Amino acid sequence: MSRINVMVPWLGQEESDAVADAIASGWVAQGPRVARFETEFAASVEASYAVATTSCTSALHLALIVIGIGPGDDVVIPSFSFVATTNAVRYVGATPVFADVDLATGNVTAATIAAVLTPATKAVIAVDQGGVPVDLGEIRGVTDPRGIVVVEDAACGAGSTYQGRPVGATAEIAAWSFHPRKLLTTGEGGMLTTTREDWAVRARHLREHAMSVSAAERHASVLPPAEEYGEVGYNYRMTDLQAAVGIVQLGRLPEIVARRREIAARYQAAISEIPGLRAVQDPAHGTGNFQSFWVEVLPEYPVDRDGLLEALAHADISARRGIMAAHRQPPYRELTPEGGLPATERLTDHTLILPVYHVLTEADQDRVIAVLRALGGQ
Repeated sequence: MSRINVMVPWLGQEESDAVADAIASGWVAQGPRVARFETEFAASVEASYAVATTSCTSALHLALIVIGIGPGDDVVIPSFSFVATTNAVRYVGATPVFADVDLATGNVTAATIAAVLTPATKAVIAVDQGGVPVDLGEIRGVTDPRGIVVVEDAACGAGSTYQGRPVGATAEIAAWSFHPRKLLTTGEGGMLTTTREDWAVRARHLREHAMSVSAAERHASVLPPAEEYGEVGYNYRMTDLQAAVGIVQLGRLPEIVARRREIAARYQAAISEIPGLRAVQDPAHGTGNFQSFWVEVLPEYPVDRDGLLEALAHADISARRGIMAAHRQPPYRELTPEGGLPATERLTDHTLILPVYHVLTEADQDRVIAVLRALGGQ
């Protein structure tokens, strides 16, 4: 009996050939393939501009800088997210303010954000958690009249849709991840997309040490002009090796999403027949890519979440605890709001993530479902 992993990237010969071609070209750092990847990714998510970065974390950092967030500002965010969402706020010296999430989607809502706005709130980071699209229009109905910028953390969102359009298409600015746990991977890497040229120009400048002359311009000239560094910048550049993989992966994305939705539908059908388990579903306002397929273990199920994780592990099936709660981590415990975050804490304590990946076989998925049924007395 072979191990079933929680996630396996779908990479093949095309990606290998693309990397080999990049190496043979002699240009392996940020160059023409990065530029092409930016153009093609922007088109795929209906964004005006795209800026490739080292990670979604660095994209979030740059996003907060270019929209003008700094010390003295409050940024409303979900605690129910990977800690990088909160860390990015700290990077710019601003204060994270935690909002609770909707139990059905795991996302912040207009209501949960409105409940924690302060006079110092200058931005909101709204996360498409696990690939479930956040209701950005409802949120912007609260924030836009107040002059609050919403950054969409679409780390998990590539291939999801919102109101019939790609996730991120209605955002002023968004950040994306290409980590191996995501549908579209470049190993490590990220992207910032935006509707505003000035924000894109500044982000490109900052990602390259804030140099007055870009690397591409310097390499294109036999005797490049001396560069200047007018402000503190960062080394947030993607390589052409990564972009070569990303270009191939972007072409695979529709097929990857379709396959993951097939797997999710089988899980949903099976789990609907097991009392005590609740599976993530599409919201009314869009469709998810099922970057993570999470299940809530309710009190009527015979074992708790950790007991189910142990049973799956005993069957050589790798599952994961649900999304973390950042406000429980040592750097951020002091920011826990009075009364806590009930929905966040419930989902963090009682959900788990089941295996979903492109080459997951029906037989292996049946093994997972069999454990869920057996423990549920089915």
